[in-house]
Amino acid sequence: KCRATVRNRLIEAGLRACRPVVRHHRQQRRLWVQTHCRWTKQDWQKLLFTDKSWFCLTRSDGRICVYRRRNEHYTEACTLERDGGGGSVFVWGCVTQHHWTELVVIAGNLNAVHYREDILLPHVVPFLQAHPDLTLQHDNATSHTTRSVHDLLQDRNVSVLPWPAKSPDLNPIEHVWDLLGWRVRARAIPLEIPRELAGALVEEWGYISQQELANLAQSMRRRCTAVLNAAGGHTRLILTPLCSGTHYSISVSHMSGTCSVYVCC
Repeated sequence: KCRATVRNRLIEAGLRACRPVVRHHRQQRRLWVQTHCRWTKQDWQKLLFTDKSWFCLTRSDGRICVYRRRNEHYTEACTLERDGGGGSVFVWGCVTQHHWTELVVIAGNLNAVHYREDILLPHVVPFLQAHPDLTLQHDNATSHTTRSVHDLLQDRNVSVLPWPAKSPDLNPIEHVWDLLGWRVRARAIPLEIPRELAGALVEEWGYISQQELANLAQSMRRRCTAVLNAAGGHTRLILTPLCSGTHYSISVSHMSGTCSVYVCC
């Protein structure tokens, strides 16, 4: 059978796939949560959580496998006609329990130069200078760990929280991405082009409520406990961010971290 069919049957049976966490990363994750599990809600409120995500106009990223014989590349049975639309939008954002910056729509890849010039200097540094009690959280993406980025943050006296690799489930902003996807999907008028999707994401980002932000910091002790219970391995928090239940067939999805996450309801 086609891999997609097998994968769909596994999902229907309640099974989910994710990349395995190697022993070194499991140890890092376990050590990190052991260090921070006694943090209070007030401690977590002093973090600026950041992340980037892809939002797609189609349910998948387009990678469809077909089993075929030699010289059947272009036969009708082995090709798929696509309708109009499609495309994706790359965004970056940051939140605390009480604040959030504007959502940044990114053109192209977010390398170290773009991260420094388009994210840190115009958005992160001014925000943290206005709120000097906050500490920056960002993951270990290559664009975040270069010497130029490190020097900039050090020169601007930005405090950075060390973050374990392979840990999207520890970052509560993942729930915000799912919330955005759910709200954009619920719009009465379907989105057809990336520009419309970008506009809808920015608009819905501005509608995030204070209570929704407050829930982020309040979830951190639960996240740490889940990682401890999993001995540093994967937790369910990245797979069921908003509510438990089954996956719906949707037209807007987002991909963040090491896995694709579809809106749950």
